[in-house]
Amino acid sequence: MKQRAPLTLAAVAAALAAITGIASLTAAPAASPADGKRAAGSRMPVEQSVLVCPAPSSSDIAETTYTSITPGAAGGKGAARLATKDGKTVLEPKEPGKPVGATASGAEAPALTGTASGSLAPGWTAQQTTKVAVGQARGLLGVGCTSPGTDFWFPGVSTAKGRQDYIHLTNPDDTVAEVDIKLYGPDGLLKDKPGSPDRVFQVDPHSTARVLLSPLVPDTQVADVTAHVTTGSGRIGASAQISEDGVGADWLPASTDPAGSLVLPGIPADATSVRLVAYAPGQDDADLRLRLAGPGGTLTPAGNEQLHVKAGMTASVDLKDVTRGEPGSLLLTPADPKKPVPVVAAVRVVRGSGTKQELGFVPATSPVGARATVADNRFDDKATVLALTAVGADAKVRVTASAGTEGGGPAVRELTVKAGTTQALSPPPAPTGGKGTYALTIETLSGGPVHASRTLTLPQDGVPMFTVQPFSDDHSTVAVPKPSQDLGVLFQGPAPEGQSWP
Repeated sequence: MKQRAPLTLAAVAAALAAITGIASLTAAPAASPADGKRAAGSRMPVEQSVLVCPAPSSSDIAETTYTSITPGAAGGKGAARLATKDGKTVLEPKEPGKPVGATASGAEAPALTGTASGSLAPGWTAQQTTKVAVGQARGLLGVGCTSPGTDFWFPGVSTAKGRQDYIHLTNPDDTVAEVDIKLYGPDGLLKDKPGSPDRVFQVDPHSTARVLLSPLVPDTQVADVTAHVTTGSGRIGASAQISEDGVGADWLPASTDPAGSLVLPGIPADATSVRLVAYAPGQDDADLRLRLAGPGGTLTPAGNEQLHVKAGMTASVDLKDVTRGEPGSLLLTPADPKKPVPVVAAVRVVRGSGTKQELGFVPATSPVGARATVADNRFDDKATVLALTAVGADAKVRVTASAGTEGGGPAVRELTVKAGTTQALSPPPAPTGGKGTYALTIETLSGGPVHASRTLTLPQDGVPMFTVQPFSDDHSTVAVPKPSQDLGVLFQGPAPEGQSWP
């Protein structure tokens, strides 16, 4: 048997940087224990992060607010910058813990890309929130800027009449990205017809593409569709922008990776319509048990106890006003715990009625993990609602409100969320004496896992305009074994798509 030479720390650093595009392991090592023995491994902060923000809106009356922050205590050297394609800086944080903001008007606001390094890299976060008061694109559209990747799932898009659904693709790198978009409906893959547009798109370096989904499948109108966005080469940031005639507009963030159990956190208490869309990407059908975790525990929606999802097909169910006046989170688990089948999912949420409706989306999310942040929260007591859901075990969490973009001091609150419940903080902690916008950071101290989202509501002429943003672990640190360890253990199993282990 051929022996494999142990990998060096430098080799691991290079490999992780190449694979994630965001990690560089050049920070000083942790201090040695008092007894002189070296720890089996340690976690070290990433030293570079990359973010991509899509172009906000095509409306001439759009008003967009940007907020960016790196959570944590001030100190250390670092740099961060979000800029336009032509190099104009829009946001430039100066130190951890202090958010910065900017605004833009009209349809000319472009997509942004940027990097953060040093002390500003671990957990770097940016958010854009756009308000369109009237017109076809009316609504409050919020989205967190994302790390570029190669694989994205968007259950909940549509090619139906009255819907204008776009996938925004932004390439932050110096090479062309080749992107493929596949659409799956209730009967499987939606096939294009002769003469229809190619679904493989070339996105030039440092450029963005805005792809309308309905022309990809001419004469095929499907209400509930799952879009799968992958790259054959390069990497991109991807987000889905939804507009529905007479209802509103918002962004649909990508669902978390396919999994047997999913949590869709923070469905607003006053939701008048909740529609679940799920897709099973593997070879097996999925039978899902549906439960709603509310303030007092979990319940099963009457008449919608389970959902059957055929392999390779999109399934949906109308849950109506399932929250019934109390905020809740939807829990999807295998009907047979011994037969988990990976799925992706999202819910379409409507608030209001008649001509005063507004649209939003809640995707399945990964746990908060060690730490997660959502920026652009407002000081109005009714504007921001923070929803926390504990799964599996009671969880103790710490919620930190940063200083505001226009001053003030941070605020901290610790609380326990009981297993199987959703706790809504309205208002959540806010900076003392602050103005502008601020960030909320959640840390899991024990128990859980914890899933969370933030709902921002900014009413306009009687319309409950809102947007929901999930919290996901910011992966601000990476595990680094001691130098004498065979670091090849980090690279067991299949490498990520398009990559290979050293």
